[in-house]
Amino acid sequence: MKRCFWVDENSQIYKDYHDNEWGVPKYDDRDLFELLILESFQAGLSWITVLKKREAFRKAFDNFDVQKVAKYDEKKIAELLQNEGIIRSRSKINSSILNAKIFVEIQKEFGSFSKYIWGFTEGKIIKNKNDKFEVSTSLSDKISKDLKKRGMKYVGTVIVYSYLQSIGIVDDHETTCFKY
Repeated sequence: MKRCFWVDENSQIYKDYHDNEWGVPKYDDRDLFELLILESFQAGLSWITVLKKREAFRKAFDNFDVQKVAKYDEKKIAELLQNEGIIRSRSKINSSILNAKIFVEIQKEFGSFSKYIWGFTEGKIIKNKNDKFEVSTSLSDKISKDLKKRGMKYVGTVIVYSYLQSIGIVDDHETTCFKY
């Protein structure tokens, strides 16, 4: 079975993520929040590092309950910084809390984060039609700019483009991949 070039065929976690999640449209705000936070923690690291720590992240971040994360205090931050199961970056942890608060504001403004993020493409999926591998596009530029304007951190255009792929707004499976 042929997969996209980036999948390490020796890694079951990578194969499972590619085969079952990547490029699959997601509309649930909890899922959208989880992937937004995980993508921000991935900055400067490999995605496999994050995937291997995903279950620990879920436990540490209250299963990505945005309401709970938005209320994290210094005590919780100190606890997270001691958690060896996750990526212990103070700036990424702090930005996750800040981003949770802004995520909640977006939910209030649009009715859901899903309506907000999918509104950028009017609910349409952008499907790869060639095998040119992008790391950012005018769409990720636009969303990144809007999220930053709202105050979010770790949402540069490359992170946002990776996020769009992970939540299925962008389906970048290669034309030779069985998921295409």
